[in-house]
Amino acid sequence: MTTVGERPADLEDLRERALDILCGTDLSAMVEMVVFSPAPGIYEARAVDGSTRFRRHLGGRDWRYQVTKVEGRDPLGDQDVTRFSPLAAELAEPQPDRRRNSYPLAYERIAQVFDHPCAPDLCVLHTASHRPGTHRGEHGSLDVVQSRAPLIASGAGVRRLGLVPGHCRLVDVAPTVLALLGLEPGPGVGPTGQVVEGMLLARQDGRVLHELLDPDAAAAGQVVVVLMDGANANVLYESAAAGRAPVLGGLIERGTALAEGAVASLPTVTLANHTSLNTGAHPGHHGVLHNAWYDRARQRQVVTESPATWQEAMRWLFPGVETIHEALHRHRPDAVSVAVNEPADRGADYSTFDLFRADEVGRLAEGVPRELPHADPEWLAASEDYRWGSLVDTSAVNQMRRIWEGEYLGTRYPLPAFTWVSLSLTDAAFHEGGPHSPIARAAVADTDARLGEVLGAVEARGARASTAVLVVADHGMEENAADNVGDWSAALSAAGIVHRDEASGFIYLGVGPDAGAVGATT
Repeated sequence: MTTVGERPADLEDLRERALDILCGTDLSAMVEMVVFSPAPGIYEARAVDGSTRFRRHLGGRDWRYQVTKVEGRDPLGDQDVTRFSPLAAELAEPQPDRRRNSYPLAYERIAQVFDHPCAPDLCVLHTASHRPGTHRGEHGSLDVVQSRAPLIASGAGVRRLGLVPGHCRLVDVAPTVLALLGLEPGPGVGPTGQVVEGMLLARQDGRVLHELLDPDAAAAGQVVVVLMDGANANVLYESAAAGRAPVLGGLIERGTALAEGAVASLPTVTLANHTSLNTGAHPGHHGVLHNAWYDRARQRQVVTESPATWQEAMRWLFPGVETIHEALHRHRPDAVSVAVNEPADRGADYSTFDLFRADEVGRLAEGVPRELPHADPEWLAASEDYRWGSLVDTSAVNQMRRIWEGEYLGTRYPLPAFTWVSLSLTDAAFHEGGPHSPIARAAVADTDARLGEVLGAVEARGARASTAVLVVADHGMEENAADNVGDWSAALSAAGIVHRDEASGFIYLGVGPDAGAVGATT
């Protein structure tokens, strides 16, 4: 379905006019393609040099996709998940042209966006080289480098295969966590919206990654997930292999890492994919569609990623969607779960964002050292974002360590069955300098050391042998071209096309940028 709410009578004409501009030669350096849904179950991707139309239909428990029309070059014709992997292949072809790029699992990732009632009329996907702001590292688009997150699993219940060819999706992480904990599957809503057997969450698009699990091992007593926000998978794997990230290297050696990583849902942005990781559902199915979008029915903007709204982001989850915390408690009511610095926290017994909601955020400073450990002094002095990310991540490690010690902020905690720790420095540094920059290398080293502290807390509790550890990111990160700047919204406005552009790429036609209260969240 497309956007619910009053839509302009001339929407089809507006869409074609906008597509002519967005997919014209003048914007071809910044616009990779535009995707949209002209009718329920029908989807189109259009680029400067061609277009493709496909449809989806039921195929048992899942959707099946069929290309029905291609004109010129098929923008989605290359979906090779191995493209630009390992790091040497990425570095050999920076900012690849659309004719060389790849868009893994494109049909599924595009279609799910338009299941959301607030889906845009047009979704503009930027080129690998486009630099929308001051950042040298970017994500959000459909291409393989921006979509590829790392996936490392190690410890209790996990096979010891090392770095192996293969890939998964971020939506596969949540059911895999629950399978590691030994939960039994049952009925639930699957990818097509139908109730099926074999689900571990109430609403589940992902699958259990049985290829990572040791069939002869007992269930893990505990699972710890560490999210390294915005981390480029190739960079992490190469750093581990070269000894610059020895903690990551040890996890890979004693576990399994997928060389082609975990493919993020579209849009490949923070809040949408943090939520996908924690629910096992795509953004179009869990409700947190983007970092920001427009609700035509309510005539207002929804912002989920801002200092004012992070802590309330889970209010936008659709009915029937379940987090890992909630699924765990449904199966094991006495289990304790923890969400450290993670906005997708609903159902957690401890959550950092509960302190925000209670206006007690100042308490997070308790126990955090004044001199930040594992923090590169050069970049602490040179970059405000680096210092902030280091402070936030030091606080995250402190929270996790204290909870695992058994008491934090006056509350006693038994050994948590599930712990999620989000670390943000990699995202800040990879954005600022690009994923292959000196600041990015420093961030990987610092974050690896903090990961070592997380594992140290598990070790100190005597739980290392019974604990599975997963390392993942919410999306990839790609280095753009310094001189490819610009804004497609300006071209639409110059042509007299009334629209609003949410979160840089979600285009709503026939409604101006001043419609509704910008920044409104209620």
